[in-house]
Amino acid sequence: MLLPALGETAIPQRVRLIMALSVSLLIYISVRTLLPAMPASPLMLFMMILFEVLIGVLIGSAIKLLMTALHVGGTIIAMQTGLAMAQAFDPAQGAQSALMSTFLTLMAVVLIFITNMHHMMIAAMYDSYILFPVGGDLKMNDFAEIVVNTVANSFMLGVQIASPFIVYGLIFNIGLGILARLMPQLQVFFIAMPLNIAAGFMILGIVLAAAMNWFLQHMESALGAFLYTG
Repeated sequence: MLLPALGETAIPQRVRLIMALSVSLLIYISVRTLLPAMPASPLMLFMMILFEVLIGVLIGSAIKLLMTALHVGGTIIAMQTGLAMAQAFDPAQGAQSALMSTFLTLMAVVLIFITNMHHMMIAAMYDSYILFPVGGDLKMNDFAEIVVNTVANSFMLGVQIASPFIVYGLIFNIGLGILARLMPQLQVFFIAMPLNIAAGFMILGIVLAAAMNWFLQHMESALGAFLYTG
């Protein structure tokens, strides 16, 4: 429901449901020896199910927050290149966002499947039964620390991905300001807008491969926190 790529709203509901049932059956076959005995009390069974759902939601949300790095970076890029008003539906965010953010998040979903990184997400589901045994204590402090670090690192990564555009936008706007002061009769806005968009696409073509590679490395290291290494 919450994992990027596997739980996108753009995927038909029946496909997601079949995928969820298949993965659940696969993981149950793998971890059934780790499950405790069935509780005698219905209340204890309900609490055990509630804790398992809560653990799944927390893990899925922490991984989902990794995608916000591209959303932040795409929004900054759109603002610096004059494309902030170009809006499109972003399946990863479930809402309208800047066209550049939608482009980056969709590319990230494709790269996740190409690089088989979704296998690490499924492995994290299996390892969660080792890291957080069924019926054990729920370590909310550790989860809160993971979520806070994920949000901070994702925002920092988004700014770092967009840093070439921040430098470009600063230099470009300073140059326009100087040009407007030197030639007040020149219509700077009409000349600068097409040039700004063209230069922005040129810079994007240069840094896109490195930015997406950087994002995949960030996601791989973040997913490693949910894998059992003992």
